[in-house]
Amino acid sequence: MKRQRTTWRESMMRRGFFAALFPVLLAVPGWCVCARGQGPDLILHGGRIVTVDERFSVAQAMAIQGDQILAVGADIAVKGLAGPNTKMVDLKRRTVLPGLIDSHVHATGASVYEFDHPVPVMENIADVLKYIASRAAAKEKGEWIRVQQVFITRLREQRFPTRAELDRVAPDNPVDYRTGPDASLNSLALKLSGIDKDFKIPAGESGVIERNPSTGEPTGIIRGARRFIKFSSSDRGPSGDDRLVRLRKLIRDYNSIGITSFSDRNASDSAFELYKQLYESKELTCRVYLYYSVNAQAPLDEIKQRLERARQSPFHKYNDRLWLRGVKIFLDGGMLTGSAYMRKPWGVSEIYAITDPAYRGTLYVQPERLFQISKLTMEHGFQMTAHSVGDGAVHALIAAYEEVDKERPIRPLRPCITHCNFMSREAIAKMKEIGIVADLQPAWLYLDGATLRKQFGDERMRYFQPYRSLFEAGVTVGGGSDHMQKIGSLRAVNPYNPFLGMWIALSRVPRRSTEALHAEERISREQALRLYTINNAHLTFEERRKGSIEAGKYADFVIIDRDYLKCPLDEVKDIRPLQTYVGGKLVYTAPE
Repeated sequence: MKRQRTTWRESMMRRGFFAALFPVLLAVPGWCVCARGQGPDLILHGGRIVTVDERFSVAQAMAIQGDQILAVGADIAVKGLAGPNTKMVDLKRRTVLPGLIDSHVHATGASVYEFDHPVPVMENIADVLKYIASRAAAKEKGEWIRVQQVFITRLREQRFPTRAELDRVAPDNPVDYRTGPDASLNSLALKLSGIDKDFKIPAGESGVIERNPSTGEPTGIIRGARRFIKFSSSDRGPSGDDRLVRLRKLIRDYNSIGITSFSDRNASDSAFELYKQLYESKELTCRVYLYYSVNAQAPLDEIKQRLERARQSPFHKYNDRLWLRGVKIFLDGGMLTGSAYMRKPWGVSEIYAITDPAYRGTLYVQPERLFQISKLTMEHGFQMTAHSVGDGAVHALIAAYEEVDKERPIRPLRPCITHCNFMSREAIAKMKEIGIVADLQPAWLYLDGATLRKQFGDERMRYFQPYRSLFEAGVTVGGGSDHMQKIGSLRAVNPYNPFLGMWIALSRVPRRSTEALHAEERISREQALRLYTINNAHLTFEERRKGSIEAGKYADFVIIDRDYLKCPLDEVKDIRPLQTYVGGKLVYTAPE
């Protein structure tokens, strides 16, 4: 009697495999491909796969077909899917995490920050003055010197360099010590900019010129009024090709620390073109979500035209590698420089050179206009966000969103608050109520927390980056870096190493400090990992496509050198990726 040929399915049934696999295969659109004998492209087995699914389950193996995850589960079940052409990878008990996501970078600018010359680390005022003196020696008299984003909260002296100090090391060059929207200028920079004893900011415009209370002379500290500085650069600038090369290099560096997706939170037209070129050449090894830059000071008609142009882009429709979906404006200044808009006065401060006891920071957009911009943005189908650091700005943005919500529910559009460092119990409750999401940067707690505690005291810092309160309230919060300068995950001015970010959220101990900053806001390892995976996927409407290792999602994952869930707490910040995959393709392997 002729022997009947046994099918793949019958073989699995007889060996008891199919019963074990059936629950997995139900969720896998392409399982029938395996049933025809081809098998998945890749199976990784023998590991600890931290899925970050709803139950935060840990699996042993996963199968990949094309750019998607086919199955996740026990070794015996997943390995049973293998076909003759399936590549098998033994993880040797190593840990696998979902691809990590950074909710906030400025990659196109950061990649060329050191294009003209390397910029050293500056830990104190002496370092700053030494660097400025070296630039003065390298430049012609009269050429501007700019120092960018060396934040006073991170200097040991915890203050701005003074006008006199800047004059001493660069008397013949105008100096712009720039920290975000604020600056400290020397005498020549003030003179060339026309900022003297009689200078006044026009009525109705924002900004502060700090003055000596006895003489009325400008101290050199300018807050939220950079538009009055007559800066011109003589530094060597990058060409379009240079920018492309540098951006490609930076994105590869993101891959090297496990980052597979990121959001650019102030993308200009030129930045969008750079990403588009990498996309078209198939060199975009991270998935990129863009928040389109919008000038909140422009006339509403111009803002509307800009939104309409962006909406017409083919990349406004979903694209898993490059998606133009968000819009960002700037609402207030910065906490690192003394201009974040607070509900209560900052207080006279030597740290920030604040002399006005009633000063609350700078608010760039008034309530009615903020409402109109928010409404216009969401009417055009964009996710709205605004740079909002101080609790005054956070409450102002929530109020604007609440007004829009009265006309139409905003929850489906997931309006966001960028930074929202200083919060309140009422703000968190309202965010939960109407569906506002949050983008925070743990590195600021580590690098700036000690100075901020010295300035504000423990009571006003109670809801500073309140991760646990946000999680418990059910507000979706994502973790980011605000990476703006330098290539290098730990040497960057705002470090973009996500494992450092997780460790900070777990420990909450600021640099140069031994005491946790409100330890009651510490979160678990599961929650810290969610900050950089599924939560950030939710921030960009992609939680069903990425952010966890589950069947049907993109095969974005990272193999790391130790067990994130079990290693000692202080080792979390030292975790190193061994391999990073995006869409099932290997994009990084650590050197041996």
